Amino acid sequence: MIALTAADVAEATGGRLHADAATPVTGPVVVDSRRVEAGGLFVALPGERVDGHDYAHGAVEAGAALVLAARELEGVPTVVVDDVQAALGELARAVLARVRAAGDLRVVAVTGSVGKTTTKDLLGQLLGDLLPDGVLPEDGLVVPTGSFNNEVGLPLTVLRVTEATRFLVLEMGADGPGNIAYLTRIAPPDVGIVLAVGVAHVGKFGSVEAIARTKAEMVTGVVPGGTVVLNADDQRVAAMASLATPEHTVTRFGTIPSADVRAADVEVDASGRATFGLVVAGGQPVPVSLRLVGAHHVSNALAAAAAVLALGGATGAAVARVADGLSRATPVSPHRMAVTERPDGVTVIDDAYNANPDSMRAALRALAVMAGRTRRSVAVLGEMLELGDGSRAAHDAIGRLVVRLNVKLLVVVGDGAYHIHEGALQEGSWGEESVFVPDLDAARAVLAEALTPGDVVLVKSSLGSGLWRLGDELAAGGAAAEVAP
Repeated sequence: MIALTAADVAEATGGRLHADAATPVTGPVVVDSRRVEAGGLFVALPGERVDGHDYAHGAVEAGAALVLAARELEGVPTVVVDDVQAALGELARAVLARVRAAGDLRVVAVTGSVGKTTTKDLLGQLLGDLLPDGVLPEDGLVVPTGSFNNEVGLPLTVLRVTEATRFLVLEMGADGPGNIAYLTRIAPPDVGIVLAVGVAHVGKFGSVEAIARTKAEMVTGVVPGGTVVLNADDQRVAAMASLATPEHTVTRFGTIPSADVRAADVEVDASGRATFGLVVAGGQPVPVSLRLVGAHHVSNALAAAAAVLALGGATGAAVARVADGLSRATPVSPHRMAVTERPDGVTVIDDAYNANPDSMRAALRALAVMAGRTRRSVAVLGEMLELGDGSRAAHDAIGRLVVRLNVKLLVVVGDGAYHIHEGALQEGSWGEESVFVPDLDAARAVLAEALTPGDVVLVKSSLGSGLWRLGDELAAGGAAAEVAP
């Protein structure tokens, strides 16, 4: 973070200062007292299980220079605000505005029902190629860790910028109307990407139309003169172009011929990895060979390419650099189509960080491709959360798709996912092709007995279902692993 004083923090947040105004705040901003560093700012967020205020004294003892809090704390240098979370956002907004005014910082933000984290990771790997020597200075690129994409995670990412930062990549998630608008007010993007509109979190939104309206808040949040990057293959996303102003540039990506940044001649090999020709503005195809598993990553790659080219110019040399960068990019975030080839011949596809009907279908298709006709496909599936009234039908449909894709063994884990098993049975699964188990322990027992060399195993669910633990264990060869999501 840039160097501030306690007075700067109070001014940015509208807070009341209970500390020496000249106190320097030079360390990182954190919400976990265990991550405090010398000179940092500890944000005492109230929570459902713990209250950050209870850890304020410990944070100061660990080196925090200042605490952002909702009440005065005896013996603790504080800035007191009415709403700590809102104040965190205001601090991030003020810091970003200051850095932008003083230097050459550009913000790229991505939203969508699926693909946000992968696209964010691709952007992080591509943006260095924009500079003439391909080398970013220290702190020159800030990219979220994991999925820091909400009202807390995004400000924390923004507050990592320094005067040296050239590119700030942000992932913007939403579980209700107005979320994206709020996040873009904190960090208005120079380039705003909308990937897709699906049914993730539909239980909170109420309808797919409400989800589309919320994702469209990205378009109206882009700075004047900025670029809006839209998925031409998704009709709801493509329609968002009507919300762009005459000052905006609209770039469309996809596989349809009219897309500005297009994938031509897409092919997927037996490893589940795609190759295609990257075509920009009607130019000649430039070959790309993705290392990411799953045909759905073609769309994510195109989105990242469109954003980077919008920042650096779509010259022939730039397109070639982007194509090369896409071909070199590797998986970064855990539990997202992470493929492990075990010594015993079992291939594990761990995609257990998140799940909705769209991502579930994409992962199952990748499983079918990787298994082909010579290997046995195994799908270990858990609940897709926050689907509202459509949850039963959505899970049922996934079970039916499993049968249509000829997945050889389906293991459904947990009561919330039961209707996947039910759908498979209704579609024609028989015998022991589909197995329902109540919990992870039961799933472990089934897999310990069932897996054989050559099997390809997909583990997929929403994070809250806990199947990521099983994904870690399977990737480690069955031994317990302690890798957090």
